[in-house]
Amino acid sequence: MNDSPPKKFLVTGGAGFIGSHLTEALISAGHAVVVFDDFNDYYDPAIKTRNLAGVEAEIVRGDIRDDALVVRTFSRHKFDGVFHLAARAGVRPSIADPRLYFSTNMDGTLNLLEACRRHDVPDFVFASSSSVYGVNSKVPFAESDLIERTISPYAATKIAGEQMCSNYAHLFGLRCICLRFFTVYGPRQRPDLAISKFTTALLAGSPIDRYGDGSSARDYTYIDDIVGGIVAAARYTEKSPFEIFNLGGSATTTLNELISLVEAATGQTAVINQLPDQAGDVPRTFADIGKAQRLLGYEPRTPISVGVRNYVEAARAGLRA
Repeated sequence: MNDSPPKKFLVTGGAGFIGSHLTEALISAGHAVVVFDDFNDYYDPAIKTRNLAGVEAEIVRGDIRDDALVVRTFSRHKFDGVFHLAARAGVRPSIADPRLYFSTNMDGTLNLLEACRRHDVPDFVFASSSSVYGVNSKVPFAESDLIERTISPYAATKIAGEQMCSNYAHLFGLRCICLRFFTVYGPRQRPDLAISKFTTALLAGSPIDRYGDGSSARDYTYIDDIVGGIVAAARYTEKSPFEIFNLGGSATTTLNELISLVEAATGQTAVINQLPDQAGDVPRTFADIGKAQRLLGYEPRTPISVGVRNYVEAARAGLRA
């Protein structure tokens, strides 16, 4: 997946937060992109439509579980690679509806892997998640850590996706790169995620929900850094046909610290609605990015203080639009 000559890529979930930024980056680099997205109602589909406003990409509206549509899409195009970001996202909703998550994230991924095999697509990049580490007691989390304590159906589907990629890499020679994203944020972030929810509430003068005592910690990763890591992973051609990389900020921020950052960026003081810990939430995430640094040249450049300010500025601009 080198930058030159121009290539054609399929980006599943390309109308979403990360997918739309990746689609723009690929097009800016001179590549052609086909976006495959079902524009489902997990959050307002109009947000996804706005994400792709002005983007010169062919859009296929459909569900990755629709194998016939997946096959037709691959038959109409000669893809040089697939960036598979489409998934039912979110830990807590997966507990409420595990069957939906397993069918979408596992059956859909299998459909895409099979389509790549049948149509001789050489490269497959799979969006995994830091949630696969579960309640891992060792920090920072490394790709070589034993994964045995996932605590949500969502995390289980991401582990299954990684294993399917491993199968197809070793059985059929499909080069698969799995990327474990650590709490991605930035402009266009999904409205159900913490920074987005806190910003919306504070700008509206509404209370914010805080689950637990605020000591839980996350490794937040700015969208530009994630997209840079995805593109770098797609260029990686060394060693085995299957690799896993952490893409994180390699720093932790507690929930209380995050609230303070959003307060500072908005100029508002939060009124806290205190709630108990939620099932499925892990107490801490922290990425060991040494492997990605060595092999991909990955280097996150946006500290959380800057990234939160960027997000709030974008949110304010959206409110004024």
